[in-house]
Amino acid sequence: MKSDIHPKNYRLVVFKDFSANTAFLSRSCAETKETIVWEDGKEYPLVKLEISSDSHPFFTGKMKFVDSAGRIDKFNKRFSKTKFAKTDTE
Repeated sequence: MKSDIHPKNYRLVVFKDFSANTAFLSRSCAETKETIVWEDGKEYPLVKLEISSDSHPFFTGKMKFVDSAGRIDKFNKRFSKTKFAKTDTE
């Protein structure tokens, strides 16, 4: 096994799924600027999630609408500036 290929900054991090309003504590080296006070009273870095196993249809068995209109609009705005976008004359 190769040495020195894994990150050294693993720490406890809270992952919060805002669509299911759940959170879990796990080890990670994900960069974050926000923190949250966990159930044990300690403060941990916070990683915000849109989808986790608590809200994904594969794991829940239910279809749930996830608001992605903002992301789609942002993509369309960026794509319209490229040479591949259709123009009104086409």
